Order: sequence, then structure tokens, then C-alpha cells
Amino acid sequence: MHLDETEPGLRGRLVDVGVELVSQEGAQALTLREIARRAGVSHGAPRRYFPTHLELLSAIARRGFDALAARVAETIGDGTTSPRTQLAALARCYLEFALDNRGMYELMFRHDLLESGHLGLRDTSLPLFGRLVELVGRVRPDAEARLAAGALWANLHGVAQLWGWGSLPLATGTDDFVPLLRSALDAHLGP
Repeated sequence: MHLDETEPGLRGRLVDVGVELVSQEGAQALTLREIARRAGVSHGAPRRYFPTHLELLSAIARRGFDALAARVAETIGDGTTSPRTQLAALARCYLEFALDNRGMYELMFRHDLLESGHLGLRDTSLPLFGRLVELVGRVRPDAEARLAAGALWANLHGVAQLWGWGSLPLATGTDDFVPLLRSALDAHLGP
């Protein structure tokens, strides 16, 4: 994952180290002590910028949401393709992000971080869902777009988790998630 250098000084460095750590070792490795050690500061230093562990984890997760949003925007482009094509691209991008960034993906969707309100994670994650709702509404004007988009997102999230765990490749006998993605899109949007 590309590191964004938007946060200055030690605060930014702590987040950078957290992003690197989560990508290398997973979300379980994100302790204040380990982040401080890798940043080359005392174990108490992060508390000056992040009074709670959740605040530091939220700042790291925000980088994940920003990276996913940038990737989706780049993938969808200027919106000149059909809504169905844009949805397929968004869904594929989401699954690729989840599988390429398993630790970050796990961190991003931790309920305690999303509910805590730190750094506006809901405000960071909701625009992406809003884009999904808008596209689903254009493909399925007959459906309640927010509910259909929620069901599609839940399906994609399940594919990401089960694929990452190895369950779906084993069960389906394939090493390519694209047929599952097509089936999920057809199930929620119609063929």
C-alpha cells in the first residue's frame, strides 16, 4: 500500500509505521508499544498524539479507506461507462483491495473503530457506500437501492473473507474469484 505523506511530523510517522506494520504482520500486531518501537520513540510518545489506542488505530484505518477510495475512483474513472460496468469494476476493485491488504481490510471494518467516531471513519467509509448505492439505483431502479447495495456489499465482504481464508477456493475448486463476483452481481442486479 502506498503511504500518504499528508500528516506531518511524529504523528504522521506513527501512522506510517502502523500502515507498514499492518500490511506486514496484520491487525493483531498493532500495539502502541510496537508502533512506538518501530518509529524509534518511547512507548509513551504516541499518547501525545493519540490519547487512546483506538484513535491511533482509527488513523491507520483511515489511510486504508483513503487508499481504497482512491483505487475505486481510478478504477471507475470518469463514469462514461455503463453503471453495471462501473459496479463490476468497483466490486472487483473492492475484492482485490481486500485480498491484497488483508490486515488493513480487517482493521478498516472493525466495529469498535467505526462506532468510536474517531477521525470520522464513518465519514470516510460512507461516501464509498454512497457511490455503491447510487450505481445500484441506476442499474436497479425497481429496487430499494440502499438495501440492494447493502446486500451486495455484504456478499462482497463475505467473498473477500471466505476467499482470504481459503474456504471458497477449496469449496469451488477454482483459483479465480471472478466467476463468484459475476454470480454475486447477477444475484443482486439481475443477469
